Amino acid sequence: MNNFKKISSFLFSKQKKNISKVFEVKNPNYDISPYTGMTKQHWKDSGLYLLKGAFSYVSNLDDPMKFPKQKGKSYPINENQILNEKLEGLCRTLFIASPLLKDNPSLVINTIKVADYYRHQIGKLIDTKSNSYIKPRLKYEGSSQKLVEFGALALSMLTNTEILWDPLTQFQKDDLAAIMLSYGDGPTIDCNWRFFNVFILSFFKEQGYAVNEGLLVEYLEKLLKNYKGNGWYHDRPAYDYYSMWAFQMYGIIWSEFFGKKHYPEIASKFTTNFYSLKDNYPYLFSKNGEMIMWGRSISYRTGAAAPFPLMGFQNDPNTNYGWMRRISSAVIKQFLTHPNFMKDNVPSLGFYGAFEPAVQVYSCRGSVYWMGKIFLGLLVPESNPFWNDKENNGDWDTKFRKDEVYNKYQGDSQILITNYPNIGASELRAWCCEKESTDLQNFRSTENYNRLSYSSAFPWQADGKKGEVAMNYVIKNKKNHWEAFRLYTFKKFVNGIYYRDVTLETDQDIQFNLADIPLANGILRVDKNNSNKPITMRLGHYALPELEKKIITTKKKIEGYDVTIIDNGQYQLAMVSILGWKKLEIVKAKKLHPQSNKSVVINAVNDCKADIYIAFMLWKRSGQIWKEDELVPIKAFSKTNNVIAIQLKNAVKKVIDFN
Repeated sequence: MNNFKKISSFLFSKQKKNISKVFEVKNPNYDISPYTGMTKQHWKDSGLYLLKGAFSYVSNLDDPMKFPKQKGKSYPINENQILNEKLEGLCRTLFIASPLLKDNPSLVINTIKVADYYRHQIGKLIDTKSNSYIKPRLKYEGSSQKLVEFGALALSMLTNTEILWDPLTQFQKDDLAAIMLSYGDGPTIDCNWRFFNVFILSFFKEQGYAVNEGLLVEYLEKLLKNYKGNGWYHDRPAYDYYSMWAFQMYGIIWSEFFGKKHYPEIASKFTTNFYSLKDNYPYLFSKNGEMIMWGRSISYRTGAAAPFPLMGFQNDPNTNYGWMRRISSAVIKQFLTHPNFMKDNVPSLGFYGAFEPAVQVYSCRGSVYWMGKIFLGLLVPESNPFWNDKENNGDWDTKFRKDEVYNKYQGDSQILITNYPNIGASELRAWCCEKESTDLQNFRSTENYNRLSYSSAFPWQADGKKGEVAMNYVIKNKKNHWEAFRLYTFKKFVNGIYYRDVTLETDQDIQFNLADIPLANGILRVDKNNSNKPITMRLGHYALPELEKKIITTKKKIEGYDVTIIDNGQYQLAMVSILGWKKLEIVKAKKLHPQSNKSVVINAVNDCKADIYIAFMLWKRSGQIWKEDELVPIKAFSKTNNVIAIQLKNAVKKVIDFN
């Protein structure tokens, strides 16, 4: 057994008895929180639940925050990566520990005084004799994971100086400043990473150290230039949750704890951008508060809801704090109460449970504690309306009506958020235009981004080698492999229709115009094939996981159109072929879905050249009866040049103009 395996085996053997399988909300308060039962105390309880799992690997102050490696592509894969792994575990669990310590400095877990542990571990980072020692960055070195984690550490020290910084000796403080500033006062990456430099420079300026203020201001101004309106920042090149658990969360924390004092004009810009969130971001979550599985680093999960409690800092009477807390608490429960969430006392790398297609190579097991950012909301005072306003469902109850669909187009970010009151689901369409051939870490060209849309009700299914596909097209390419669309170009959003063009990466002759039309019970797809050759292709609906019973399938013809329905006891999905498709197939998949090892999806298939393809992708809750007019809502359609006019039976007319 090599040294790496010995270390991993030894650390695994130190694991204490398992904590509870799932988090339980004890003594729920349904008066103030009628939907989740959660109060600020329950947030503390849920944070402590996560932290107890992490501390089950700590038996003394010297033990690192290092956890069993999950099988798959995550790191470490060699001994050289263990130092970063331990640093991640330390700095990211501190997102949870620091707010709890602010409330209870004497907190003890597993007989370990938590404040003593973190201060001791911080001391080991600067101890040249320690196996956790971090060397200062050399002048020729570029940015690294150490910058990320030191940025996180600086944030925790900035927000809890009295516990994490003040008790250190002056020698420790000076050594820590020298090492951390060597990374903060240095190169970074043109994305949310600039915030890591910002927090390091800001914290040590606050403590009276000489810092590169010119670089600090430069990075702040460049971060602000990433803002694209309606609460969304561009993370170069993607839009994803990094806009929220990075740009927006960091921006408001920096402003509250440092910026308003030292750089009020810059802080004002961050807080103005943050203010726009309340009118857009809540709609990305379902009526029940579930978040959508979308984008890289999805294992950070609850971090996506981090901006909601931080809205409390603005104490704005125009913010529906009861709705914001309802969403936030629901997201906590979405994962912490799921039976597959924890393994070995640590959150898995995945969505609900472990799910390898959603894991990136830059993640280790401790990376998941980025989700702890939501607990920075505990910094908001107990008296704040975020904690005291009564939970509610916001527009889901006050504005949204049955048998209607609601679109929120996000302007310059080109994001479309759609809400479906009939099933209480939210849906997202967003950027994807990354070549697999140049996607070195293989995540921006994948299912994390390349689905036609993402739903809170139907988490994305990974593509299979046999052509299994959900909510995307796959094409048989020149190598006879199934290749998914990923090179999308947004065109316009007009009259409730979201237009994109798409080209197959390996064959520029295969090109489509795409039109997505959200309806009350699903999506109408009208797509134009501009390819100059016959192609073999498949189009997938959302997929259903097999839950407590086998999925039931039904096939029928209505008014001459093929209709296929699948039902998993929770939802029904129906696909209706109107024009262009040869047939509809039931496709069973294994180990491709984040909720179950078995899943089913409906695929429309064709192996010849057609001009226009029209299909309905519909849904209902299980047990509800389909009316024929719901399954075939089309009355008539016509095509003139590049314009397709569709008359629906409810008197709505949709004109799709590809010109």
